[in-house]
Amino acid sequence: MITHSGEMIAAHRMAQALGVLCLACAGFGIGYNFCAAVLVRRFFSRAGAPAADFPPITLVKPLHGHELALLANLASFCEQDYPAPVQYLFGVHDHADPALDTIARLRELHPEADITVVVDAQLYGPNRKMSNILNMMPLASYDTLVFADSDVGVDSTYLRRIASELQAPGVGLVTCVYRGLPDPGFWPRMSAKATNYQFLPGVVIGLALGLARPCFGQTIAMRRATLEQIGGFNAFTHHLAEDHAIGEAVRGLGLKVAVPSFAITHACVENTALALVSHELRWARTIRSIDPIGHLGSALTYPFALAVLGCILCGGTAWAWAFVLGALVARLSLKVGVDRTLGQPTRDLWLMPVWDVLSFAIFLTSFVSKRVTWRGARFQVRGDGLMTVVPRPGMQESDAA
Repeated sequence: MITHSGEMIAAHRMAQALGVLCLACAGFGIGYNFCAAVLVRRFFSRAGAPAADFPPITLVKPLHGHELALLANLASFCEQDYPAPVQYLFGVHDHADPALDTIARLRELHPEADITVVVDAQLYGPNRKMSNILNMMPLASYDTLVFADSDVGVDSTYLRRIASELQAPGVGLVTCVYRGLPDPGFWPRMSAKATNYQFLPGVVIGLALGLARPCFGQTIAMRRATLEQIGGFNAFTHHLAEDHAIGEAVRGLGLKVAVPSFAITHACVENTALALVSHELRWARTIRSIDPIGHLGSALTYPFALAVLGCILCGGTAWAWAFVLGALVARLSLKVGVDRTLGQPTRDLWLMPVWDVLSFAIFLTSFVSKRVTWRGARFQVRGDGLMTVVPRPGMQESDAA
């Protein structure tokens, strides 16, 4: 009986110690969120330099399937205020891909656009996006290349500002931060929370502290000569985070990766809980594979969830509840600040604490396995960020190569 009582006391003390640790981490997270709100505003207030000239551009967009906002997003690239020729190079793997119907509609809306379409099923590795781009590259007409994902929307000044950044001394690649633009529905709105109030502030703070080395597939702009210097895209067909690897390869040449002070939009299309969790897990495990220490440290960006957990472990004391309230205020302040900076309406305040708890659970789950699901296929991610296909039952060995 005495032994059992001693074990209970020890467990209680352990729970309290863990609770205090969680609350201490939440305290750091509260400070992080208030700093992030200030730095986001400062980041987007920077002025960009005007372009010295406007080279012709080939815009490369790999496509796969239908997305609700696909036509609007593709059309935004055809509505550029850019005084030089632009080639629009689209690629799919399959003649039955519904994205081809969207391209046909795009041609009707913009008959003046120089549109080239490549349909090629050849694969060079498990990263199908890289294979798609490799299939398109022989038809790229110009030496300034802008690669952009299918779910990206831009304003009419996008190419002007990209060209300006690429002409700055020492710059070898330009990439862009992005904000989430949700499809209709509850789960896409939750997905946008992850992008706007988790990802975006994290990138801005990382840049301010000199800790981030970003390169995002939503925009990768470079000269053909730079692409050739890093060996082309063949070297990235086995990378899960091919965008990060491309950025590191360019930095390895002694060139800079520029991040201009504007945000493009990223369509949040995850319309079920399963789709959202799967997407966020893939993202979290991707970050874990390329920056395990940074991924672990990102626990401090979940102050509300940490404060709630700490409050529970500490028995709901008044001082613990103060951390919960402080964390909630910090997170809502960051949301309002980001919304104002980006010029978007502030809504769904009540979803912030719900998302924070869910995203913290996803963060914890990301340490359980290195398997990810992408475009319906399952992959095992190695410590160096390379991935291999996880064979399905009955799958031929050659299919997994």
